[in-house]
Amino acid sequence: MGSAKGGRVKATTTGVPGGEEVREGPDTFKRTALLALGALGIVYGDIGTSPLYALRECFTGPHGIHPTPENVLGVLSLIFWSLLIIVSVKYLIFVMRADNRGEGGILALMALVMQRQKGQTHLNRPVLITLGIFGAALLYGDGIITPAMTVLSAVEGLGVATPVFEPFVVPITLAILALVFFVQRHGTAGIGAVFGPVMCVWFLTLAALGVKELVHNPAVLGALSPVHGVMLFVHSGWHGFLVMGGVFLVVTGCEALYADMGHFGWKPIRWAWFCGVLPALMLNYLGQGALLLRDASAARNPFYLLAPSWLLYPLVLLSAVAGVIASQALISGAFSLTRQAMQLGYSPRMEVVHTSAEEMGQIYLPGINWALMVGVFTLVLTFRSSSALASAYGIAVSTTMLITSVMAYVVARERWGVSRALALPVAGLFLTVELAFFSANAMKVADGGWFPLLLAVVIFTLMTTWKRGRDILAAKLRASSIPLKELLGSFGDHPPVRVPGTAIFMTGNAEGTPPALLHNLKHNKVLHEQVVLLTIQTEDVPHVPAEERVEVEPLEQGFVRVVATYGFTENPSIPDVLKRCREKGLQFQLMGTSFFLGRETLIPSKKPGMAMWREALFSWMSRNARSATAYFRIPPNRVVELGSQVEL
Repeated sequence: MGSAKGGRVKATTTGVPGGEEVREGPDTFKRTALLALGALGIVYGDIGTSPLYALRECFTGPHGIHPTPENVLGVLSLIFWSLLIIVSVKYLIFVMRADNRGEGGILALMALVMQRQKGQTHLNRPVLITLGIFGAALLYGDGIITPAMTVLSAVEGLGVATPVFEPFVVPITLAILALVFFVQRHGTAGIGAVFGPVMCVWFLTLAALGVKELVHNPAVLGALSPVHGVMLFVHSGWHGFLVMGGVFLVVTGCEALYADMGHFGWKPIRWAWFCGVLPALMLNYLGQGALLLRDASAARNPFYLLAPSWLLYPLVLLSAVAGVIASQALISGAFSLTRQAMQLGYSPRMEVVHTSAEEMGQIYLPGINWALMVGVFTLVLTFRSSSALASAYGIAVSTTMLITSVMAYVVARERWGVSRALALPVAGLFLTVELAFFSANAMKVADGGWFPLLLAVVIFTLMTTWKRGRDILAAKLRASSIPLKELLGSFGDHPPVRVPGTAIFMTGNAEGTPPALLHNLKHNKVLHEQVVLLTIQTEDVPHVPAEERVEVEPLEQGFVRVVATYGFTENPSIPDVLKRCREKGLQFQLMGTSFFLGRETLIPSKKPGMAMWREALFSWMSRNARSATAYFRIPPNRVVELGSQVEL
């Protein structure tokens, strides 16, 4: 509690990483408005660029329908109610309440589901975890398709301006995308500062273009009635159902919206949507619809044909910038998703570069960056147009949405205590709409939808193989270890030679004896005066308070057990751990300290555990993982590695 101008002020948490407090007072409105402006650039880049291609695909795509007045009004009705039900109600009102200490996204939601509540049974937990991992794997497909789709559809506006540019659309697209990926290493702090204002201009432009056409045909506002959507299915039947695959393109940014919640908190994101994004999007879609009612031939590219000829080139430039911003959000999301997977034990260690000294969330993963670039370039060169690429777009996100709805239902029942009578109808509404979208998108599989599904299966296989392999390896190391008490007890009769200094043994088992310690005793036959057994563990929460980071427990015979705990969005750091150990009274000289690490050579075998091919895959991933020395930022000149062979 505090005071401002004589009044009492309540402390609230915005949901930003670290749980910083934001005091309600005179500056709250200004702060929320600034955060909402930032959310325009980061959160709504993907969904905000959908007008470039969504309505066009409903009428010209592989499953498009003829742009008759009845069909135009029907499609606009479906677009409006999809934005209302999926974005406004499901994500912004319900799903964003399922935050994991302010963090959102499918892995954060999965971690929330994994947290056990007292007195609850968890027979369905493995199924839910499997769904969560597969949903995360699907998002990588979205991270590849979105940059290709948005930038390609933006540059295609040059072909609308003049056919002369048509042969250059793909080369220009590749040049822009190459620039996007090459600047990732420098971080996006400076660029990010202008994302919000640029997207504000973008949404104002969307609204203005829509109003320009809307005033000439205000009758199109009748499309806001759900009756037109229902009549589309009645008159068009199966063809009307297939067009849902095109309608779905208007909500493809929802999962990115949920994943980026931790950067801003729910209030600014909701403000930005209801006060700016939703009105701008609907005005533009209605404007495109009014244009189609006036000229059905405009269906080839209704977005650019809304603009007067003198505005086409500036609009192409603005659209390209908006496409880059939308791409940036998905690329940064892939970086964050991978770090979460590493911390939760579903990915091998990779290089993580912090591009900002102030913002821990601004990271760059070189391996993921170049893999995404190769995938995006492959898509652009294979499909060569946004219309062809739209066939691959939607199936991944619609599947992830279904998984999110199921997991959010579990959270509502188990953690919020919502009754089945209330939770089931709400979840049933979302699942009904999303199953319709999923079924329509499933028709795209043969036309390109196989790509994100194949990619997701590959990534899912890698993630589950790594997790299972690490579990098997940990079990085998525990079986070959001996209890620490037993080891310390043996020192009474045969004390080892003690040498000056401190030895730090890193171990994943906080109870047993590290294999590296046993190897050191066996081969070197000495023990340091002070022995620290260091375990780094990750909790199912995004952030761990600094005061709870390190626990120091003195043991017998100069042994000390240290357990360092991190959240799944935080990077472990040995220098940070050592600093906090000193604060808790553990004394040592770094120049007199050696770090002992175990390095296992994995040998695939026919023993129970995993199939031989998965064991070989796990062994390959282990060999190519980043070294513990680099990942944990251990001083390399103080490291001793002791190897052993382990049969899987």
